[in-house]
Amino acid sequence: MDCSIRIQNPLSTTTITSALFSNKKSANFRVFTVGCSSKILSSDGAPSGLVERPWKVADARLVLEDGSIWKAKSFGASGTQVGEVVFNTSLTGYQEILTDPSYAGQFVLMTNPHIGNTGVNFGDEESMQCFLAGLVIRSLSISTSNWRCKETLDEYLAKRNIMGIYDVDTRAITRRLRQDGSLIGVLSTENSKTDEELLEMSRTWDIVGVDLISGVSCKSPYEWVDRTASDWDFNDNGRNKETFNVVAYDFGIKHNILRRLASYGCKITVVPSTWPASETLKMKPDGVLFSNGPGDPSAVPYAVEAVKELIGKIPVFGICMGHQLLGQALGGKTFKMKFGHHGGNHPVRNLRNGCVEISAQNHNYAVDPESLPEGVEVTHVNLNDGSCAGLASFKMKLMSLQYHPEASPGPHDSDPVFGEFIQLMKQEKVKA
Repeated sequence: MDCSIRIQNPLSTTTITSALFSNKKSANFRVFTVGCSSKILSSDGAPSGLVERPWKVADARLVLEDGSIWKAKSFGASGTQVGEVVFNTSLTGYQEILTDPSYAGQFVLMTNPHIGNTGVNFGDEESMQCFLAGLVIRSLSISTSNWRCKETLDEYLAKRNIMGIYDVDTRAITRRLRQDGSLIGVLSTENSKTDEELLEMSRTWDIVGVDLISGVSCKSPYEWVDRTASDWDFNDNGRNKETFNVVAYDFGIKHNILRRLASYGCKITVVPSTWPASETLKMKPDGVLFSNGPGDPSAVPYAVEAVKELIGKIPVFGICMGHQLLGQALGGKTFKMKFGHHGGNHPVRNLRNGCVEISAQNHNYAVDPESLPEGVEVTHVNLNDGSCAGLASFKMKLMSLQYHPEASPGPHDSDPVFGEFIQLMKQEKVKA
């Protein structure tokens, strides 16, 4: 960089300082100018061009269906992608969030401003791949600092063809989502697409009524044997040594749900979302788990029918999507929430014992408790908005939670519910 200073009537530092801080005008004070030019020198020392900027410039856009356009910087994959924008209030655990199948079809906006500092490791994944449509963050960490780190977040997303953007005002977008509800958006790094084209894409795409479960479920049954690793195990008081055979319906199941069940003494067979209830009954399990999963429960009537056929015949436990499917199978209704629950800090009251649990949640739909038949008890209520967060019926041998008791990521307040499922199966076994 070539800089030159031209001074008229050079003065001493004392003279200049006196002139700057004096109310009187100095006849000796003169203006000086600094001229700078950025140049690249060739091998012979001659200027050859301007210096490239040492920082990344905005090269991506997030266009929301309300017409707002957000300039950002890209990382991970490039291209154009459409999805529903939701915000997650978790402070940690971005890798578990990335690999949670319940985020299929959605852009996840992290309200925690600093993401990526712990990098990525392969022990924290909740499924075999990333299912979300994209990641939106405020600040991307320029370095990683964790002994378990295997690669950076940027490298991880690029390998899995997942788009990410940063240097965008996530707080302003979150306020907009809280006010207007979840919005469809389009992420793009392609300059060939105009803002109007991206806006049209956002306004013609919809996630309501779409079967997202079939795209995240396994294709054939398999056995799950892994337990929670001893380094991470917790809440082992009163653990049952008896083995129970459980069939787990994969609507987008997370690995740590399976690990927690195995740690509580369950032998698990995971089956696809389309698995017939009649085949499940032939397997003579002690209980059935209906897992978490993405999207609208009304878009998967085949799953509702399977749940309906199993209710009352065998102990069942529904988590998140499984909870919503149970609600519909019982004759109740589900509805789309304004912006849903996504994060690891949602307070829930257990109405049976009066205790408050801090829970991990990820859902956009809820069960309408007023639509449920007699004999079905609301056991848990979300304290933020009063929505139904748990159901039970001793007569029909069922229980459910709207949130994730394995809490990956999140606090483990709700982990004992796996023990309650064990007790439900144990009581039925004693009757038999």
